[in-house]
This record gives sequence, C-alpha cells and structure tokens, in this order.
Amino acid sequence: MGHPLLDFLLLLLIVAITTDVAASQPSGNITLNSLITAGENLSYWLSPSGDFAFGFVPVPSNSSLFLLAIYYAKLPNSSTIIWIPNRNQTLSLNSSVVLTTDGQLSLRDPAGAEVWNPSVQNAAYAAMLDSGNFVLASSSGSYLWESFSSPIDTILPTQSLGSNSELIAKLADDDFNDGRFKIKMQDNGDLVFYFIAVPTGFEYSQYWDTNTNISNSSLFFNSSGRVDLVSPTGQLIDTVTSINTNSTADFYQRGTIDPDGVFRHYVHPKSSANGAAAEWTSMDSKPGDICKALTKTGSGVCGFNSYCGYDRRGMVACQCPEGYSWVNPKRTYKGCKPDFAIPRCIDGFQSVGFRMVTVNNLDFPFQDYEQFYPMKADECTQLCLDDCFCAASILDGTGNCWKKKFPLSNGEKGSYVQRTAFLKVGNNDTLPSLSLERKKSLSLPASLGLGGSVLLNLTFLSATLIALGVRRKKQRQRLKGFKLGSNLRSFTYSELEEATKGFGEQVGKGACGTVYKGYLSTEQNGNPDVAVKKLRDFEPEMEKEFTNEVKIIGQTHHKNLVRLLGYCNQGVVRLLVYEYMCNGSLASYLFDGVRPPWKQRVEIVLGIARGLRYLHEECSTQIIHCDIKPQNVLLDGNFTAKIADFGLSKLLGTDQTRTITRMRGTKGYVAPEWFKNSSITAKVDVYSFGTMLLEIVCCRRNVEKEMTEDKAVLCFWASDCYMAGRIDLLVEGDDEAMNDMGSVEKFVILALLCLQEDPNLRPTMGRMMQMLEEKVAIPLPVIP
Repeated sequence: MGHPLLDFLLLLLIVAITTDVAASQPSGNITLNSLITAGENLSYWLSPSGDFAFGFVPVPSNSSLFLLAIYYAKLPNSSTIIWIPNRNQTLSLNSSVVLTTDGQLSLRDPAGAEVWNPSVQNAAYAAMLDSGNFVLASSSGSYLWESFSSPIDTILPTQSLGSNSELIAKLADDDFNDGRFKIKMQDNGDLVFYFIAVPTGFEYSQYWDTNTNISNSSLFFNSSGRVDLVSPTGQLIDTVTSINTNSTADFYQRGTIDPDGVFRHYVHPKSSANGAAAEWTSMDSKPGDICKALTKTGSGVCGFNSYCGYDRRGMVACQCPEGYSWVNPKRTYKGCKPDFAIPRCIDGFQSVGFRMVTVNNLDFPFQDYEQFYPMKADECTQLCLDDCFCAASILDGTGNCWKKKFPLSNGEKGSYVQRTAFLKVGNNDTLPSLSLERKKSLSLPASLGLGGSVLLNLTFLSATLIALGVRRKKQRQRLKGFKLGSNLRSFTYSELEEATKGFGEQVGKGACGTVYKGYLSTEQNGNPDVAVKKLRDFEPEMEKEFTNEVKIIGQTHHKNLVRLLGYCNQGVVRLLVYEYMCNGSLASYLFDGVRPPWKQRVEIVLGIARGLRYLHEECSTQIIHCDIKPQNVLLDGNFTAKIADFGLSKLLGTDQTRTITRMRGTKGYVAPEWFKNSSITAKVDVYSFGTMLLEIVCCRRNVEKEMTEDKAVLCFWASDCYMAGRIDLLVEGDDEAMNDMGSVEKFVILALLCLQEDPNLRPTMGRMMQMLEEKVAIPLPVIP
C-alpha cells in the first residue's frame, strides 16, 4: 500500500479520467450513461479505426435538422450515410441519444420525449465496430441487437440479408424517406427487386430476380468483394455482384439500392496515395440496364411523360420531351407535365393548335390502343395528329405504327431502341379552336349527298353555319355566366391572353406559378391594371379543391389582403386575376440595400398582423396561409401591406382547429411541426410571421451565408442579442430605429414568442395584435 493521501488522489484522477471518457466516448466500447447531442462538436461515437461513426448528421436539404445515422466518418457524411433507424423522421437541434444506466439505447427529442428505442434492455455496453455494425452487447459480449440485422438501403462487407429481409431505396439523393424500389430476400430463396408504391409500400411490379429457389437462403457480402447468394449450409448458389481488383484493406465497399432502382456495388479508396480518384465508383450493378428492366408497369424510372437514358458515367439520366417540363426538377421521378392543354374530344376535334415532334430512338412501350401496318412516317404522324385521344405515335423499322394515349410511361431512349416517336405538343395555342374551313369540309360532302342542287347545298351549308354560330355564342354566354362567387368574374383564356398581351410582361414567379401584368379596360374598381397568375402543376383531381377554395377566397375582403378579382378554369388551364400592386413585394422593398423608413416598416408590421388575424379569426372559414414570407406580401401605391397568394392555402371549417396536409411553405419560414408529422394549425403562420418580423426590423434576410457564422441565421443571432442584452446590435447603423428602441425591443420579443418550437407557446394573431397595440402585457419569451 502507498501513502493514503496519494492513493486517494490517484483514485480521484482515475474517476476524473473515466468520467471524461464516458462523456466524449470517441471510440471503443460505449459505457452506460453515455450521451451525444445533435449540434454539439462530439455528436458521434467512432469505431476504433475511425472509419465509421454513429451519431447525428445534418439533413442535406436543411442544415438545422438532423438524422441519427451510421456513416463513413472520414468522408463527407451527407453522401455516405449507410444506416438510419427512423429514416422517415428528422430531428431538431439538441435531440440526443443516451445509453441509459439500465442498458437501453434511447433517441430523444429536445424536450426529452423518446422517439426511437431498439427495445433492448440490460445491455452492458454499446460499440461502433470497424465493420460498420453498431451493436448493443451483454456483459458476456454476445450481441443483444445490431444495426446489421435491420438494414435500410445498404449492406457492407461481412453483412448478410436473411430470409424475408429487405433493402428499401431512399426517395432521392437528399430525401431519406422510403423510396420506390425494394430488394427482398424471399423465404423461398429468390432474391427479387420490386417497384413499390409510395407511400404505402405496395409491391406492384417485379423487375429483376435471381430465379433461385432454395428455401432460407441469404444474401451475403463477402469480404473478398462479392455479393453472393448462399444456401442455409453456406454453399454458393449465385453471385449477384463481384469485383476482384479492389481489396477491403485499401477500399471502402458498399452495396446500395439507389433511388433509381439499381443495386450498385461501390468502392471508394481509403486514401488517394494509390492514385485512385477519391470518389465512389460503381463497379458492378443489377439490373445492368434499368431503363430496359423497368418496363412492365407503373411510371418507369423517370415518371410519366419522361424517358430514361444514361449519362457519360453510365448513370441514369431522365429527360422530358420537347413541349414538356418537369413536375418538380429536384424530384424527376414525378415525371413531366405537358406545357400545353391536353387535347379534348369535343365538337369534331382536329389538328389545329397542335404539331408533331419527331424523336429518334425513343419508345414508350405501353399505352398503345391502336396498331396499323404498313405505315410510312408521315402517315403514322398524321394518324396521331388527327386523333384527340393520341398523345404520341411510335413507328418501327418494318412499318408498324402504334398510337399511344396519355400519360406516356416507361419511356426509354438509346441507340438500341430501333423506333421513332412522334409526340403531339401544342404550337402555342393552348386550346385548339374549331376551324371554319374544317367544318366546311365536313359539312359539304354530307350536303352534296342530299341532292344535286347547288342552291340546296348552299342553303344547307348556310343553315349549318348559322346553327353552329348560335351554339358557340350560347357556349360563350354560359362560360361568362359561370361564376364561383358573386364577386368574382369568370374569364376565358383568350380574354386573359389579350389582357396580358400574350403573357408578355412577367412581374413575378414562384413555386405555384408565374405572374404577368395585364390591363382590363372594363375593370370597375377604378384601376384597370391587374396581375394574372398562371398556375402550374394542375391535376384533374384538384378541380374540386380549386373550385371550393376560389369560391371562399373570393368572399374575403380586407384592406391588408390582395383582392382576388376573377379566375379562369378552362381545360387544364388555371389562372387567377388579382388587383395589381404597383410597389411590388416586401422582399424587394426590404432587401435592395436601402432601408425603408422605420415608421413605414412599423405600419407594414401592423398591416401584415391585421391581415393574418382576419384570415385566422375573422373569416367564416379559417384560412391558414402556409407560406408567409416577404415575397408574398405586396405593397400598393400608399405602401399599404397586403398579403398575397392565400388563394390556395389550407381552409378549415368552423368546427376545425387543425388539419393534416402535405408540407407547404418556404425554407427558412417553415414551422417545426411540418417536420414532425403533427397536426397543422394557424400557429404555422405565426412562426413564419416571427421570422419575417425580424427581417423587417433588421432589413436583411433570415439566412445570409456571406455573414459570419454567429450572424448568418437571423433568428439565432436575434436570440443571442436578446440574451446578451444587446438588441441594439440588430439595428446598428439604422438611426431611425435606434431612436425608437422601445418598439425595436418589443418587436424582437414578439418575434421570439412566435418562434417557440412548441406551437402551444406561440400567441394567436389576435393576441399578437393586442400586444402590438399594447393593450395587454407582453410576456418574456423562452429562448427558442
């Protein structure tokens, strides 16, 4: 025994070292009561080699949100995630993972509520292994749970995919939700690739399989660089992918089912000393040609009305045909939409208004409803042009001609496709008009058949034309008389085309459509100038929603809302006609480099708040805007703020307070509940208002990447300034605001109240107006 005092000091040192290791736990076994937190520097647990990490990584599309993941620690983690426990749920800053004292692994949100647990108790420790496997182990070292047993879309060397196990592709490179493709190791021993329906996961098409039938077989990633099918006794049945030149000692390897449905065997050099490119390279894949393989049912790799091809690297490259554009350019699997009105079979449809585009080596193998033989190219083209049902015609080298109907699917293009496609597109006339000459050509033969008298023929033809004219006049009168609301006018497309001079003067563009300036000489509100918004992405099933919402919005009247004057719902065209706001958007007013007068900004804040209060609390049907931001606040000639783009927001009945809806809004203004699959209330607008309130105070955007890190995100910086008692820093250099620090401080506090993560802690807009007008006391905020 040594000196008692020295022994005691040594014990204290050992305890201190042990505590510090347990807190940071960079590698090795993870002891009980260890914790990592999203957003902190040590928000991960490393494998002994440092190759793999278990921890929090930012979501690629939103750095303020996180995923709990296993990833390659030495590579950019956004592109090297290999496992996620709850891939359909993102996490907020300060979410945490703890290995509790009773041996449970618990993922918790910032409030401490558990969001995931692998249902294992009494683990003695956890470990991030050099194989990429994260395990919970007993005191004897046996695994109670391992990430290898529940893979997501990737398998690693030494990992197996057992009977009835599956890999599901993510939806897109930056979207980790369940995607459209699945690999399943079936209990009959067959490895099958499925096309699945999102979001239900229904397996509705099989596009590749091994056709092996040895029950209870498994897929095994051999450490030598092969992905094999092996029998229950370990015998090799078949090799799925194989590479022989890249050892696992020098290269990372992974097998991943990608968002395009291809299972690829990737390698990445662990160092570039050998001269290899420091990037992931696909060395083998199944199926070899996904464009050919995925042509049985569904929309294909690239979605409807698109076609599949390859880039120079051999990766899938989706394209839209001429006359079509992406439904969502960042989500090409949603396919392409026609940039013209789909032909309608009414009153003797004909080809006026459409043209045919020729594309060589392109085929759409489905949706054919007629076949002709023999046919020449011009004949095959004209057959489709004259048929209102026909979207395209396909001609092969032997003279076979097929007519195709909407929507076109499973398109494939390449030198191996020995067919020519003729696509029907609009020729800048959105809706084809009925041709007088065509009607003459149709009517004249019929009239000649009635007798030999030229006079009789002319009389019959004249009567026919008069009848048609009366009929068309009645149709126009019915169209103009059809109104969704007593205060709204129903316009025809041609009227709005004329009013905007062929949609020639664009004054705005957003996610929902493009806005053009127009002039209506008969406008009764004293201002003939109007703004015409041409909506995009209209789908037939939206018809009822469009009609109901325009009808309700047309009945709203408030000085702080942009007035809706009318609409057009002709064919697939949807246009909204608003009063024109000559001073543009609040965004251009705030962020052009010159600070607007402080008193004017104060009035703008009050105007926006009044408009939102009206939408939330004073309408017979509550309206949640869902996209409050400076771009959607317009200024009239007196710089009065008016909220725009609420025509297609979410409506709630008088007996509703919340709703479930698809995500809407703009990055930087979106409330946290959108990411939590929670019910949506009017409080999402309150959150957006808080962000915009800070922008009005500071005359800068919420996110400014050029600024220093502490100031880049306005909401965070404002919170820091408030806690430090230095709100003045937010308006530094703004003399007018500095002279009214009472209002500045009030606005900042109110903004922080709006930005509370818990929507129940945010004020209503009615309460907000009371605090703005100083009719009630303003509580101190909890720092969000």
